[in-house]
Amino acid sequence: MPASGDALAVWQRRRRMVVAGHKGGAELGRAGLTDPAPEVRAAALGALARLGALAPADVVAALADPAAAVRRRACELAPRSAAPSPGARRDGAFGPGSEQASVAPEVVRTLVRACGEPEPSVCEAACYAMGELPPGQVGPDVVPALVLTAGGHPEPLCREAAVAALGSLGAGQGLPAVIAAMADRPAVRRRAAVALAAFEGPEVEEALQRACNDRDWQVRQVAEDLIGRRRLPRGTARPAQRPPAP
Repeated sequence: MPASGDALAVWQRRRRMVVAGHKGGAELGRAGLTDPAPEVRAAALGALARLGALAPADVVAALADPAAAVRRRACELAPRSAAPSPGARRDGAFGPGSEQASVAPEVVRTLVRACGEPEPSVCEAACYAMGELPPGQVGPDVVPALVLTAGGHPEPLCREAAVAALGSLGAGQGLPAVIAAMADRPAVRRRAAVALAAFEGPEVEEALQRACNDRDWQVRQVAEDLIGRRRLPRGTARPAQRPPAP
């Protein structure tokens, strides 16, 4: 617990936001969106999301917040900003037979803009959030924004997040960027190798074959696993590999 008076007051207000998210305090959570402390505003967003009360307008407003921590939290919670459908649980998860609610177009547009932010933590969170968009909610600007980030962002973590999102979405328009990422840093190459599982075609097979000779052993392992799975007949379980002899 912080010792100074100001820090203690902020800590207490943030704690109230967290408790509100577990106790049904939507009104208190909404009041926290205008708190002077960024950590309290970020906690208020989390409380509203947990309660299923995070509105698209809340996300759009938070993505214009002057504090990067609040904008990042808004990106993380953006896919949960729609009203939950029947069968959705209170924590934002979806039970059997439920359908994920749609994300408002204005939220998707703000995520695309956040993807171009100079602040790496916000850009990274926006990329991952776009990768979690429900089917049919991916706007026309989403994949191009991810492709641009994957190929040109100066921060490797952002490129990695963009490649992961492209693999999650599996849109053919993003395949060239994923293949190009196989020439990036090791962490990005690993993510790109995993993302290739979402695509098919001769260019994918060629990229996987090249990855089998990658300098990074994790990239090689992912590529070899994917090639092995593609060669097995559909519905056949892959045999367990023996551990290396001592």
